[in-house]
Amino acid sequence: MSEAFTHTDLPHLAKRVLRLGVAGNYGLKTADIHHAAERGVGYWLWTPRFTSVTPALRGILPRERERHVVATLGMAYTGGMVRRGVEKALRVLGTDYIDIYQLGWLGRTSLLTAGIQDVLRKLKDEGKIKAVGTSIHDRPRAGRLARDSVLDAFMLRYNAKHPGAEQDVFPHLDVRRPVVIAYTATSWRQLLRPISGLEMPPWPGPSDNGPPPPPLTAGLCYRFCLTSPHVHVVLTGPRNRPQLDENLAALDAGPLSPDEEAWVRDYGRKVKARKRLPYV
Repeated sequence: MSEAFTHTDLPHLAKRVLRLGVAGNYGLKTADIHHAAERGVGYWLWTPRFTSVTPALRGILPRERERHVVATLGMAYTGGMVRRGVEKALRVLGTDYIDIYQLGWLGRTSLLTAGIQDVLRKLKDEGKIKAVGTSIHDRPRAGRLARDSVLDAFMLRYNAKHPGAEQDVFPHLDVRRPVVIAYTATSWRQLLRPISGLEMPPWPGPSDNGPPPPPLTAGLCYRFCLTSPHVHVVLTGPRNRPQLDENLAALDAGPLSPDEEAWVRDYGRKVKARKRLPYV
């Protein structure tokens, strides 16, 4: 598959990475993180709680720091909390800088006050962080922040069941070109589970690897996200190495065809009608 689909150049960072990033909080062992790096993974979502990821990154980063992007997720209500979180991350990982410091769940467990923004700018000036980002569920607010804010990166829920970022966020990206990281590609595995009585037309794509959907495969979920020209990286949180390898193999299949994408969207709409979350 062409590198135009499998890899991307990240704005604000001047780094090129595989478009499938790893969040190591669902069961991967330290050896699996090394295996992922050997397979070409270079984008890592990390917090101090991801204990299996930490020793792997401490070994990987000193050897090839410029090939890897470390995005942290920190909760902060004050500028002091931001600085302490960043400096702790630097010590724990044994690195000189964090690529993307993300305010976790902005509006829920993090704030974007003037004081916090001032500290973020100072940390960038000091070279301790290269870019500032956030994870956020409030899509209209994310669209406004994408147009005008200190934020260089947005971690957004985006999948076939919840494609609302296409209306609320993506139209605003051209102003400043932030990094876009999609997560929950499988909608917390809801898109992978059979649903009784749900009828779909025949799958329009090939079915070389088994029976055609429904339900969706993880690979189709990741390909849906990566088919969007607005998504730089999609996160995967596999439970084990076989799942990791299966998800990485999805990159080889390339983008969805228009007919496949339309089918996946239709399936996502029908799943959402059956299974609603308390927030959309």
